[in-house]
Amino acid sequence: MVYEDIKKANIQAMKEKDLVARSFYSVLLNKIMLENIEKKAKGEEIKDSDIFVIVQKTIKELDDEKLNYQKVGNNTEAEKISRQIEIAKSYLPKQLTKDEIKEIISNLTDKSLPSVMKYFKQNYNGQCEMKLVQEVLKSLQ
Repeated sequence: MVYEDIKKANIQAMKEKDLVARSFYSVLLNKIMLENIEKKAKGEEIKDSDIFVIVQKTIKELDDEKLNYQKVGNNTEAEKISRQIEIAKSYLPKQLTKDEIKEIISNLTDKSLPSVMKYFKQNYNGQCEMKLVQEVLKSLQ
């Protein structure tokens, strides 16, 4: 499970005294634990796909933070965040391309927006951005 890999990497970062990686893993593990608590309250278990979504959201947050540091000219912090983004991306599965998304959509019988979004969320969660799926679907209609 991806969660176990992240915990091991966190321990390794502690041993190596890698503060940049360590701060990233602390935030990520905290978000995963919160999601796990919510899932358990509903009687569910956290899955890798849930963790992929958390990692994707974290990458978006880090991108925004990096842009803010770049705007004020703090390139040192921006570089640290760039490294954290690279670490985060290493935990994501291969992302679907537009062509792959088009092919999947073309094989569906119901091509309505709610149906397609539900299908991708159930089967490809964490492997593609839902915004991209929506764009591809609109281009096909």
